[in-house]
Amino acid sequence: MPVDSTTDESPTPWPAAYPDRYAVVDVETTGLARDDRIVSAAVYQLDARGRVEDRWYTLVNPQRDPGPVWIHGLTSEVLADAPLFRDIAGELTERLDGRVLVAHNAAFDWSMLAREYARADVTAPVRQRLCTIALSKELRLPLPNHKLESLAAHYGVVQEHAHHALDDARVLAEAFRPSLELAAETGLRLPLLACQPLTEWSDSPAAGSSPSFGYRPSSYRSASASWRPSRKRPPCPYPNPGRYKEGEQLIQGMRVAFSGDTSIDRELLEDRTVEAGLHVATSVSRLTSLLVTNDPGSPTSKSDRARSYGTPVIDEAAFIQLLSHVLPAQRRDS
Repeated sequence: MPVDSTTDESPTPWPAAYPDRYAVVDVETTGLARDDRIVSAAVYQLDARGRVEDRWYTLVNPQRDPGPVWIHGLTSEVLADAPLFRDIAGELTERLDGRVLVAHNAAFDWSMLAREYARADVTAPVRQRLCTIALSKELRLPLPNHKLESLAAHYGVVQEHAHHALDDARVLAEAFRPSLELAAETGLRLPLLACQPLTEWSDSPAAGSSPSFGYRPSSYRSASASWRPSRKRPPCPYPNPGRYKEGEQLIQGMRVAFSGDTSIDRELLEDRTVEAGLHVATSVSRLTSLLVTNDPGSPTSKSDRARSYGTPVIDEAAFIQLLSHVLPAQRRDS
């Protein structure tokens, strides 16, 4: 549906490197785990300067219990006649295609969308995302915390229906525009991250993964960019042989860290890594043997630490090739 927007031109000289179109997105979900589903989605389309061009909203039948009804208000009865994600994937694609996805804790919204697209056997159209939490930090906004309500209050944006996807998207769109203008005024490099659509997905739980934990009041839509639930694994039985050397093979016991999106669902990729006798590291340290990332140029803390430590960095495709033949190592208990 068309939406009126202001027509005044900002006098701010606009950075040529900034994107020319954005899609502000909010999704409400049944929970946070890999098998949770989207129950509603909203998109506000913005132009290069953050002005609203259009808006769109839909309910989505998750084909399971709706999760925290007391948060998003969507009951099984309300969702029973809603379209399935595969039925709205085309419409959603039209609204996202060619635009930078903007969301509050964008890692969460993008991951949920990527998995829904993979389930529907459709390629997600998003190639870049921008997290407004990261942008607020880069702008050093004087916020008490990084909740959406705090960002809205900072810019005087009134929330009318918190945790309703359409209203949350509206609030974020209204708060994003002044943040974007401030970034342009200061010449800030936007914290854009590459999005890697999922090409391999399994609806069955990954081997060794913890069961879905559903809703947790203390962590629902947390402002943390690291929203994934922790997965407890047994200690790697092999000693760390040191860093990976370019042109050579991986050795059992090497510590492998991942950063950013992967075309294989992250939990599946981590399980394959463990099955090969490698250690999955949740962070990068001097002991890390290798960092795997599809976007080495992104300003992530893991990439920065890897560079500072001299840790080798390779992409997912190269890692998959190396994973097919990992050299054996002596077990610690042998």
